[in-house]
Amino acid sequence: MNKVIEWVVAFAVILFAAATIATIEYCKQLRRARAEYEKAKNVVEDIVLSFNRELRRDSERLEVVAYKTEAIAAKTESAQKRVEDFENRIAPIETQMLAAPENEKQVSALLADISTRVRAFETTQETLKVQMANLGDQVEKLSVLPEIKSEQVIPIKRDKALAKLTDTEITVLETLSREGPKTAPDIKDRVQLSREHTARVMKKLYEEGYVERETDKIPFKYSVKREMEQLLRKPESNQAN
Repeated sequence: MNKVIEWVVAFAVILFAAATIATIEYCKQLRRARAEYEKAKNVVEDIVLSFNRELRRDSERLEVVAYKTEAIAAKTESAQKRVEDFENRIAPIETQMLAAPENEKQVSALLADISTRVRAFETTQETLKVQMANLGDQVEKLSVLPEIKSEQVIPIKRDKALAKLTDTEITVLETLSREGPKTAPDIKDRVQLSREHTARVMKKLYEEGYVERETDKIPFKYSVKREMEQLLRKPESNQAN
């Protein structure tokens, strides 16, 4: 569970770091664009001032050298080319200036989207905390082992005794008394019987009250009743006397 929490926290940190880095990078790019815009603006102003100076010089030359019509015409054509070049240079700058508000809107939308994702991530994190807490409660409940429950013991009938039992049944009872509780497969291996024969023997011994069985898990585990253990020990005690 600790590993799951560590993975969730690591994923959250990575997501937050990625969002932060993306925001910082976008802000850097925006600042660069603004710097380039200011730089371009200064360049445009310099070009405009230079162009104005050129126009003034051309005007002075026209007044001084009026008779040089051909030269003035050539200079006029040159000036027109410069104007066109200037207009071509100005056009992209104007486009960028017009697109600046749109870029600001996109930045605002991006920041709003990032804020929404951060809030969604916080909500998801809170949900995960609640789920992890519920999971911990369930694990604690599952860690508590259920108490072993035994079926109600059928009392030994008074008219039943060892004389009513076969040699195989007595061997089974002696094995359980000597080695403790066992399942039917274990008993089958001890007395060398088939599975069906062992099942019939254990069913008879249980129904007639000679053994108990625990039903908390399958296969059932059988054990000899205390009264039966006393009956099984009596011949041994008599021989000792």
